[in-house]
Amino acid sequence: MTTIVVLGAGVGGISAAYELRQVRKPGEEILVISDRPTFDFTPSNPWVAVGWREPRQIRVELAPLFARFGIGFTDKGARRVHPDRNVVELADGSTVTYDYLVVATGPRLAFDEVPGLGPHGGFTTSVCTTDHARMAFERWKDFVEKPGPVVVGAVQGASCFGPAYEFAFIMDADLRRRKIRHRVPMTLVTSEPYIGHLGLGGVGDSKGMLESELRQHHIDWITNARVERVEPGVMHVVEVDASGREKARHELPFAFSMMLPAFKGVEAVFGIEGLVNPRGFVIVDDYQRNPTYRNVFATGVCVAIPPVEATPVPTGAPKTGYMIETMSHAAALNIRALIDGREPHARPTWNAICLADMGDDGIAFVAIPQIPPRNVNWMKKGKWVHLAKVAFEKYFLRKVRSGTIETFYEKRTLQLLGIEKLAS
Repeated sequence: MTTIVVLGAGVGGISAAYELRQVRKPGEEILVISDRPTFDFTPSNPWVAVGWREPRQIRVELAPLFARFGIGFTDKGARRVHPDRNVVELADGSTVTYDYLVVATGPRLAFDEVPGLGPHGGFTTSVCTTDHARMAFERWKDFVEKPGPVVVGAVQGASCFGPAYEFAFIMDADLRRRKIRHRVPMTLVTSEPYIGHLGLGGVGDSKGMLESELRQHHIDWITNARVERVEPGVMHVVEVDASGREKARHELPFAFSMMLPAFKGVEAVFGIEGLVNPRGFVIVDDYQRNPTYRNVFATGVCVAIPPVEATPVPTGAPKTGYMIETMSHAAALNIRALIDGREPHARPTWNAICLADMGDDGIAFVAIPQIPPRNVNWMKKGKWVHLAKVAFEKYFLRKVRSGTIETFYEKRTLQLLGIEKLAS
């Protein structure tokens, strides 16, 4: 019997499991290892953080779902991967042996790299996980009873900037609905060299468009920002110039703050020579396969992708939903090829396609490929983006529950944006 283990059950993991299910043959077993019993639709977390969604609305129980599709599952979590022995050690001390491994763990949230950052022992909130977003909502409920300054953004080393902008605009919309926006000064703090960089070197006129939106929503900003530390009610920020030299220091008071952290690789793979880079992200070739351990593949945020460009304050490149799905698709096809005695051939399409909600409307951007120069470099705003993101949430969760492997993002999004032929 051939055993394929998928480590993680987020967008990358569940996509990989469904792709593998589609191509598996009799006598082949798929086992998903996760550290939690549910799949959560992470893009909806900003809505959870202001009470526009409840966690149960974006959450799917995995054990009965996978049982229905003949996929093994455990939520014990992985303590350590031993790629030299083809073994995954679980958190309870038991072990699982694999023939092929797909690492889809997502990241470890490196709150510890900035003193006082994060929801666990720190003074800021997070929307990186649904549980974090639920905790943020508890603070939000207290905040709206006694409003004050807000600081929102992404610290040095962050690679996922979209949710910072998205949450800033969602907070703005929620405060306006409560008729207390005039009592809340808001500042966006970001390690990006300019507004709209997004870890992508900009997309279309993202700089001009997002600067205009921030002005219209009365949100100040600080770019090239390094968060030095966070204390109760105060964030200490160093702003640098284009050469990385200190330009100004800011002590920003806040009554509520949400800051995205930098990412690292999870402990289960961190420090394994040949498997991961110094930050713990899994090294892959053009076929999503690790060049040292040839039966190990990776998909999602845990994959090592270099920054698009050097920036005065470190930034990383984001991994959006469609990119992750194409990684999973390629990994599954290439595992199938290896089992059948053929060489890997499938390559992922590293395109960035994103719908960012702004509460009342939204912004869509498409970067094809993600790393410049691009064939498509496109960004648009409209009420339709807000409606499209709501529709995608329902569509995505329905696909998860139905076990469908059709890519959730690109085909439908490009059709919606009317640029499918241009992107092909």
